[in-house]
Amino acid sequence: MTAVEPGIARHYDISGLEQRILAALADTGVDVDHLRASDLETVDEFHIGGIAATRELLDQIGLIPGLRLLDIGSGVGGPARFAANNSGADVTGIDLTQSYVDIATSLSKRTGLADRTHFVQGSALDMPFADSSFDAAMILHVGMNLPDKRKLMSEAARVLRPGCVFAVYDVMRLKDGALTFPLPWASDETMSFVATPDDYRSAATAAGFSVTAERPRGAFAIEFFAAMRTRMAAAQAEGKKPPPGVGLVMGEDARTKIANLTAALEGGILAPVELILRLG
Repeated sequence: MTAVEPGIARHYDISGLEQRILAALADTGVDVDHLRASDLETVDEFHIGGIAATRELLDQIGLIPGLRLLDIGSGVGGPARFAANNSGADVTGIDLTQSYVDIATSLSKRTGLADRTHFVQGSALDMPFADSSFDAAMILHVGMNLPDKRKLMSEAARVLRPGCVFAVYDVMRLKDGALTFPLPWASDETMSFVATPDDYRSAATAAGFSVTAERPRGAFAIEFFAAMRTRMAAAQAEGKKPPPGVGLVMGEDARTKIANLTAALEGGILAPVELILRLG
């Protein structure tokens, strides 16, 4: 474990999170005793664009039933459940934060997906998997917490079979400019390792990947947060609770984190970027 990883794990660890998720869903009329994976989509897709971003990334992998997919930095399990539920893939998630692993496991049991999704605690930079264990891998908004992109890429290459795809969807730096903290992935600059698309490309190439597709998603991100603000304002105007969203997983300072991120997106300093990498 690197020196920064314990602090990063603590950053994401929110007491009683599963109960908060279930309570928020119950408030919107969801029958939490008969939970479906789709009921969780507003709260367990903890990245810019939510379920739409997950769907568009996974469409580029070509998942089929029985394919062994690795989700690096799996959080509370949303993308893993989506992949398993919609394609029949067998998904393993790894996450640094033990409470997220526990919640992901529990929510998969609640949604009937415990047989196709499996979650383990561990570091993306030192994964507890044998060589050539997986047929595809994905990472959604995790690299910003990983100080060594070359190690990330070499580990992904190690656990993938030759010819397989690694789909990356991370927030990246597009130009110079100061970042204001906290951000969704970091309380301060000591745990933020935002890199440029070129940094990712060079690390990927060094590990044996070729870049088959690349897409900046800055405009998509700005629209996503604008729509979120509109929904929250409409709920407030009607005297209703705001609909549950990604802010639920961010803790008490979610509004500040989202505002700081939105400023960096609108300033063109940061943007989420998709990279589709093929090994060999």
